[in-house]
Amino acid sequence: MEKYIIIFIIFLIILLAVLKSTRKDARLEINKLIDYLGGKDNIVSSDYNLSRFVVTLRDVNKVNKEAIQKLGAKGIVEIDNQLKIILGNNSKQLKKYIDELKKSK
Repeated sequence: MEKYIIIFIIFLIILLAVLKSTRKDARLEINKLIDYLGGKDNIVSSDYNLSRFVVTLRDVNKVNKEAIQKLGAKGIVEIDNQLKIILGNNSKQLKKYIDELKKSK
């Protein structure tokens, strides 16, 4: 019985370490994406719709689309000063993080 408890504790420690590193990586990726969008001051507004992250920008020319795709975007559609970026399940988290950044100005 003691063996199972020790194995369980080790498994729990490994699981917590993986979850913690994943969260840090997600923050780093979001910060990179914001930089690739021209910085937080270039973002006028943001929204999400299922797997798409929709962002309205002051200057679309500041965007590094190639770098955004390397981060994992499955597609980018540009309409005037708005980008629709297909990101998958991260869209909601990204909008929340950008809203927090905008409030901390």
